[in-house]
Amino acid sequence: MTQVVIVGAGPAGLTLAMLLAQRGISVKLIEASRTFRRIFRGEALMPSGLEAIDQMGLTNLVAKIPHRPLDAWEFYIEQRPIFRVEEPMELGGKPCTLISQPAFLAAVIDTANESKNFESIQGTAVRELLWQADRVSGVKLSDGREIAADPVIGADGRNSIVRQQADLSLQQAPQSFDILWFKLATSPKFAAENVFYSMLCGRDGFGVFQGSEGNLQVGWSLHQDDPVEWQQIDWAQKLAAAAPDWLATHFQQQQGAIDRPLLLSIVVGRCPRWHQPGLLLLGDAVHPMSPIRAQGINMALRDVVVAANHLVPILQQQTDLAAIDAALPLIQAEREPEIIQIQQLQQAEVAQGELMRNYPLLRYGVSRLAPLLRSRIRQSWLDRQLQLRQGFARVCLKV
Repeated sequence: MTQVVIVGAGPAGLTLAMLLAQRGISVKLIEASRTFRRIFRGEALMPSGLEAIDQMGLTNLVAKIPHRPLDAWEFYIEQRPIFRVEEPMELGGKPCTLISQPAFLAAVIDTANESKNFESIQGTAVRELLWQADRVSGVKLSDGREIAADPVIGADGRNSIVRQQADLSLQQAPQSFDILWFKLATSPKFAAENVFYSMLCGRDGFGVFQGSEGNLQVGWSLHQDDPVEWQQIDWAQKLAAAAPDWLATHFQQQQGAIDRPLLLSIVVGRCPRWHQPGLLLLGDAVHPMSPIRAQGINMALRDVVVAANHLVPILQQQTDLAAIDAALPLIQAEREPEIIQIQQLQQAEVAQGELMRNYPLLRYGVSRLAPLLRSRIRQSWLDRQLQLRQGFARVCLKV
């Protein structure tokens, strides 16, 4: 019987492990961390991700964990409201839904554990890949254990050890910003209505929303040309100065509770080659996404659906190494066009934000003429979001 080793117990690795095990395929899941808790984990499931979750049979699972749909998106420039879009955006569609990723992963691994074909090894990292005749044949763990596999799946995130060990290069796209991430107590306004607010005031920009577990989350865009070291800033006052009055008051009230933020270094790119003989990369390990409009989890889940479609029929038969290796480029060929298009749309969003940030007269004009321009600006933004939300390709689980 073929044994698959999946490295990384994030959304891609865990859901693929579950799908394979449920279909009678032996899977070992390797995760370096002992828990699913991180200082930061993405929360947003777009309609494309929710569709993949539904096809995997996990919709009821999501309903049982901390989650919260967004009610709307609203944009401010120079502390003035510009436009608002209600959720769901699509007629008869699903709203963007925030989930507790640690709770989601814990529930998925519980589901996978119901299968006798599934085994997880947590708290032990992969040290290196094993090779046999120029083909990846397994992994060696940090405790010295060697585990054979046909194939190895690398789903270990944007800093993937598997990618480095397999000598699969990541072509990084230039990025003009990083993110400073804050968590603080929420306000009654967010409890009543969960709106994702995007704010631009002068050259300062941030997004704010209430997360699935009830706290207020703030992502501040940190640019290389910002004049002051961020560690030296009074963030309660800085956030308040860039916010409309109703939100500024809340930031000021949280003066003593706003801790030093977490710096998230943005890495965006794509590997020209996703595979080696006996090995496949998925999710952020092969195409780390920009945080713009929360595509990371959603693209990873869609990768899993396509990978399962190609691999399950082969892995359910007698081990056929040639057939496994032949399927790997087909997975890349099916997924890569959408990844390229999504990353291009994200980059266009970033470019538009940079335009507003760098031209004061443009910000002034848009903020003052919002009543006249609102409908046109809103529709232009909405047209771009529909593709980011739904994806460019129809992805359907067939196995």
